Amino acid sequence: MSASSTGLADSAALLRRIADALERLAPPPRPRPDFAAADAFLWRADRGALSPVAKVNRVDISLLRGVDHVRDLLLANTERFARGLPANNALLWGARGMGKSSLVKAVHAEINRRAGADRRLKLIEIHREDIESLPTLMALTRDAPHRFIVFCDDLSFDAADTSYKSLKAALEGGIEGRPDNVLFYATSNRRHLMAREMMENERASAINPGDVAEERVSLSDRFGLWLGFHHCSQDDYLAMVMGYAEHFGLKASADAIRAEALEWATTRGSRSGRSAWQFIQDLAGRLGRRLDSGAD
Repeated sequence: MSASSTGLADSAALLRRIADALERLAPPPRPRPDFAAADAFLWRADRGALSPVAKVNRVDISLLRGVDHVRDLLLANTERFARGLPANNALLWGARGMGKSSLVKAVHAEINRRAGADRRLKLIEIHREDIESLPTLMALTRDAPHRFIVFCDDLSFDAADTSYKSLKAALEGGIEGRPDNVLFYATSNRRHLMAREMMENERASAINPGDVAEERVSLSDRFGLWLGFHHCSQDDYLAMVMGYAEHFGLKASADAIRAEALEWATTRGSRSGRSAWQFIQDLAGRLGRRLDSGAD
């Protein structure tokens, strides 16, 4: 064998060893999610994986009182999406404790109750701090034979936080755009997702203040459906309390329950779905009764 042939053989062997070493260093490909494992998943951004949720913490849609109009709008939007028809991303904004996240989870369950096995929706919860990983999540769902609601609870952005740009691009602004089989639902206490002082500070320091305001508002514009939740009246609050009491079979005088519920709201300084549920938990505990589901 000539010297040149020997040199080529040695080079080829060296290249093979380098290639083998690089292959050992490379992380294994991520397994495809098993979407048949559950109807709900939690996105683990640090691992780029979806964890199935065997039992979702939610209440039946019939127990959500005082939000009839927004309930019907979200239910209709979600049902159209489940049928493969056009539907909008939804932003549920407004007063704390009025059942925004409870409604999203309840609507998901109601749609799946009505749907056949071939039209069940998958619910994926993504944490606020993982918004920048949305493109990775979208890539996992894009070619899947299912339809997904990606849900972010208590979404908002503060000063120096630029991850809202990832959300804008993932929803509709990127080259690929949002997959046809994905809707994004979010809850927030803020209608425009940005703190007012954040918008005012950036407007004051911008060359063109109007451009800053436009960019901030354009994030909310990515949500075609805006559903507002407002503080409930006394009648709505009592209807929530009595609905829970009847559903869980809490045996007590209706007048006593109403009086105690009003006192509970007064001491907390709040009438809301959350305070109604917290009162019911207290009442059930005093009556020695267990509750098989929760509200948030």
